[in-house]
Amino acid sequence: LGTYGLAEFQIEGDGNCQFRALADQIFRNPNYHKHVRKAIMKQLKEFRKQYESYVPMEYKVYLKRMKRSGEWGDHLTLQAAADRFGAKICLLTSFKDTCLIEIVPRDLTPTKDLLIRKTKKKHWLF
Repeated sequence: LGTYGLAEFQIEGDGNCQFRALADQIFRNPNYHKHVRKAIMKQLKEFRKQYESYVPMEYKVYLKRMKRSGEWGDHLTLQAAADRFGAKICLLTSFKDTCLIEIVPRDLTPTKDLLIRKTKKKHWLF
């Protein structure tokens, strides 16, 4: 990481870690995680048709669960974040074959890059 001028910042593991990591990357403050979750929920509600086929349960149930503070984010919340914030999200993982996953907005050219890391079910950012 040091080679690239990056430093790891550990995020509180309270179930809001994905949203905290995104808040830190977008607003430079992980405490804005509630704002980020709210914006992502708005995206998921307003553009239901883009997302609901990726949810393995009734969409209303998914939204109700995901709205709760402490509910872990998933691949769909990352896509909704990319779409809502116009950002390319670079997700570093501990998987050998797919150590970098890029999530890009569906209908926009990204205006910012966000870098987060997920290992052993914990999220960090750089």
